[in-house]
Amino acid sequence: MITESDTITSLIEDFLEYLVVERACSNNTLVSYRSDLNQFDEYVNLTDINQITSKHIETYVKYLSYKGYLSTTKGRKLASVRSFVSYLHSEGIIENDPTELIPTPKRSQRLPKVLKLSDVKKLLHLPLQLSSSVYAMRDAAMLQIAYASGLRVSEIIGLDVEDIDFTVGSVRCMGKGSKERIVPVHRIALDSVDRYVRRGRTTFKYQQSKSLFLNRRSNRLTRQGFWGIVKKYAKSIGLENFMTPHTLRHSFATHLLEGGASIRHVQELLGHASISTTQIYTHLTVEFVRDQYDNAHPRAKTD
Repeated sequence: MITESDTITSLIEDFLEYLVVERACSNNTLVSYRSDLNQFDEYVNLTDINQITSKHIETYVKYLSYKGYLSTTKGRKLASVRSFVSYLHSEGIIENDPTELIPTPKRSQRLPKVLKLSDVKKLLHLPLQLSSSVYAMRDAAMLQIAYASGLRVSEIIGLDVEDIDFTVGSVRCMGKGSKERIVPVHRIALDSVDRYVRRGRTTFKYQQSKSLFLNRRSNRLTRQGFWGIVKKYAKSIGLENFMTPHTLRHSFATHLLEGGASIRHVQELLGHASISTTQIYTHLTVEFVRDQYDNAHPRAKTD
């Protein structure tokens, strides 16, 4: 049973430690759990976790809807609460699991946003068109790698210099579940990275860092830093309301499929454990195929 010293905050910390020790969760997963559970704790504002009821969770889900969270985000936040409460129940800290009666929010499948090839070219060329600084070299290399490899944001900022194989033409990254994969990268992107490493990165203050992409303090670039850079350039070409952190990844996958790549190949490049995750991009290519059909078929053209 819960004791005087077992505040909800301390129970959250116990749960996070359990995730590390028993389930080997990654740091990114832990960050998400901590954020979700701290938000829930702040909302319910209980001094005793045994006071929690299904009503608290129902009103919390309604609160998330009121705040405008997407169904996918609401589902993740509720899943975090479910896991936490289930852990407390299994440990005998609470007598009942109030989440058992709470339905999971339905997920609406939103098609990812994809750039036109012409917009991709504008975005990739923009940093060095605007400046010749070391930061412009870094930004150009980062954007080139993002579109050339389709890596997730966490994978891009997690790259070390040694992860780039300039001879073979590939990038080694650590994906979800600590799974390593090697992704081929074309020469234009490699040349951009090489320029940054040789002429740009060497001017940063501290060179002991292994990180490929450094911020102004010579530390590894953060997710927020990456997103701020992308937004800055997207705004310059009128795409600030269209871009998301993973728009270049989505564009990479869609353009490969439009170019004739197999879905299995794209799945492997993206690091998807299930092909069902990759199949969302096939919906995006239907419109492309239709346009190709309308332009090529003699009976599809209007007189």
